[in-house]
Amino acid sequence: MDIGDLLAEGGVVLRSGASSKRQALHTVAEAAAQTLGLPEARIMEALLEREALGSTGLGSGVAVPHARLEGVDQVTAVFVRLDTPVAYGAVDDRPVDLIFALFAPPRDGAEHLRALAAVSRALRSAEMREHLRQARTVDAIRALFVKDKAPATAA
Repeated sequence: MDIGDLLAEGGVVLRSGASSKRQALHTVAEAAAQTLGLPEARIMEALLEREALGSTGLGSGVAVPHARLEGVDQVTAVFVRLDTPVAYGAVDDRPVDLIFALFAPPRDGAEHLRALAAVSRALRSAEMREHLRQARTVDAIRALFVKDKAPATAA
């Protein structure tokens, strides 16, 4: 699965200003609302409902929030890099600065799970995380997620 294909046009945000997990998720919801054409409040509600089940903070500064939403036709992603990491309740208790959010149709189980697995695998790579933190432009970030250009994903 080419993760780059999941990223919506305009779905990469390099932004500072979030001072909490809720504000970080709000940034994700804003970007997703623009790319998916859905109400921001509904996206935020879906993200918060999923977080209530357990944190999507994977560790090493990475979170992969995800939600199923009516009105989404295919698995779509939004990537947000925060300038200042925020407390997120991640499994390692480290703050998060890299957020890769996935949105899927309500009845799309297999593709959603494949996307979650692919993103999680890619973001386990310390090299990939470092490249994402150092990238200067949206295009550079997007290029990192294209399969042929992605750094090795060693665990």
